Amino acid sequence: MSEWLLPIFGFLISIAAALTGVGGGIFVVPLLTLLYNFEPVAASGTSLATIVITSVASTINYMKQKRVYFKAGLALACATAPGGYLGAAITAVPLVKTWLGVIFGVFLIFVAFQMVYKALRTTPVKASATVDPAFEKALLEDRRRMLLGLLLSFFGGIVSGLLGVGGGVVLVPVMCYALGFPIYFSIPTSMFIMIFTSIFGVAGHVQQGNVHALYAVYLGLGSVVGAQFGAYASRKLSSKGLSFVFAAMLIVASVNMILKNLRFI
Repeated sequence: MSEWLLPIFGFLISIAAALTGVGGGIFVVPLLTLLYNFEPVAASGTSLATIVITSVASTINYMKQKRVYFKAGLALACATAPGGYLGAAITAVPLVKTWLGVIFGVFLIFVAFQMVYKALRTTPVKASATVDPAFEKALLEDRRRMLLGLLLSFFGGIVSGLLGVGGGVVLVPVMCYALGFPIYFSIPTSMFIMIFTSIFGVAGHVQQGNVHALYAVYLGLGSVVGAQFGAYASRKLSSKGLSFVFAAMLIVASVNMILKNLRFI
């Protein structure tokens, strides 16, 4: 398929990525594999390179909305970044990649239903809300919660580097359930963390020759614009609405991972 369509694909994918905080890899990897005949590992590496661009563009918009917890995000990035590098290295072990992808896909389905259930039982956060410094300070001082968050975030980084996704499929639930973030803030903070996770993941893939830079640039050109639309659209939704959208994306991601790793697609 013609490369000139890549910016259009990047634009559409990045809207969903910025809106839900998942990074867009769940769409980029199948796109490159099925339409452009990429090997799975090359699709994963190129996807992560695109996610670097998408996450930066999204974060800039979310910064203006004052919805990013930078200190907490940097702390979690210290775990996701090395995890992303390790995940990229593990792509050399096909058996590990297969079964981790399948198990993780099943886990995501469970998380999606739990997120919908919780959203139905909680009061939505208004779209006008901004970060609360007191919340972030209390979180950083809670060593037990932060330790759990760091461990789970490291796992999220591994998944990111391994499967070519941004890591938001793990980070957003981790921040919501383990760290007590409202989803209205976990999605923007996830996009911020993804900048570091994807950079380290790309570094690992570059060493293995898995990144096609030209394709990543083409996708990135569209993602810069699409990310702005996605970040703006998320401002119009309540936390409950974002939970439903994110849950739908999780189900898409989980089915995609299960089928891809069992070689059905």
